Amino acid sequence: MKEFIAEIVSIGRLRHRNLVQLLGYCRRQGELLLVYDYMPNGSLDKYLYNQPKLTLNWSQRFRVIKGVASGLFYLHEEWEQVVIHRDVKASNILLDSGLNGRLGDFGLAKLYDHGTELQTTHVVGTVGYLAPELTRTGEGTPCTDVFAFEAFLLEVACGRRPISQSSTDVILLDWVYSCWRKGDILEAKDPNLGSDCVAEEVELILKLGLICSQSEPEARPTMRHIVQLLEGDIPFPRMSSLRLSSSGIAFSHRTGFDEFSMLYTSSLNNKFSHSSSAEASLLSGGP
Repeated sequence: MKEFIAEIVSIGRLRHRNLVQLLGYCRRQGELLLVYDYMPNGSLDKYLYNQPKLTLNWSQRFRVIKGVASGLFYLHEEWEQVVIHRDVKASNILLDSGLNGRLGDFGLAKLYDHGTELQTTHVVGTVGYLAPELTRTGEGTPCTDVFAFEAFLLEVACGRRPISQSSTDVILLDWVYSCWRKGDILEAKDPNLGSDCVAEEVELILKLGLICSQSEPEARPTMRHIVQLLEGDIPFPRMSSLRLSSSGIAFSHRTGFDEFSMLYTSSLNNKFSHSSSAEASLLSGGP
């Protein structure tokens, strides 16, 4: 109980425009409940799946994606501690009165100090959003949040759940990858979007989903780089060597991925600090 209250107090101090504000907790019939700000437009998933009349256009979806990315970047790098959300998905993204996306439900979140590692003993999260290494280590990290963010990206762009609930299960990641391999990744986009969307932005999100889903945690971009990619501040890596295997998506060799690997290496060297001038030069294409 002391650990629970300590974490609630810490999470309650989080302040970001794309996070749902945690107000406190209460007991009800033996259960501990977290209390958040009320979000009048409910969760994002009902706009994607349950109520077709409430569909969001592409501009609104893209704004939600960028907002959630910004919120996760804050949790991983900008706050006084590292916060691993561990359950990033559309049903945990709430929409405020302006249809801005806010990441909520910190019931599974874990905190640890910068420069240390979080060790967990059991796997938590939602099937379809779980990074492959979690089944081996049970260790939640920023990389596992990035993998879950991949599933979120694809469900927003495609209007489909990560794993379909039909009689013939379809894994969304595999389907998007097959569309990319055929040279028509936009085939995977949500048909409800129609032609009223920016094709380049949709393609960016779909490809970013593939990049974030890599089987090796160290090969995934950080949330810092994801925000920069979404804002167009750094170039998108070439994907010519991307392949799908039984263990997940990976690059079969480094060719075509060097520039992104350099960005990731720079991130590791500056993981728990603000960007140094050297990193800023690298990210901007400098020497």
